[in-house]
Amino acid sequence: MNRAKINLKSIAQSTKKKKEWPVVVYCWIVGMTFLGYVIGRIALDVYPHPFHWASALVGGIVGLLVGRVWYRKRGDII
Repeated sequence: MNRAKINLKSIAQSTKKKKEWPVVVYCWIVGMTFLGYVIGRIALDVYPHPFHWASALVGGIVGLLVGRVWYRKRGDII
């Protein structure tokens, strides 16, 4: 009977926890960025153009926070 050699280093690397964001966080970021831009476009129509992009950035940051809270409470969407 042959026994396969197990490389503990490769096992440790394969079980190392990856620091990637879940899909739900990306969905909230994209959705809130778009929503922030559209609302900024409507509400800030008389102001210069950079304010619309700033509202999209704020929406993306809010989406990041909401997505992380959603992931902690309900888990990922897939």
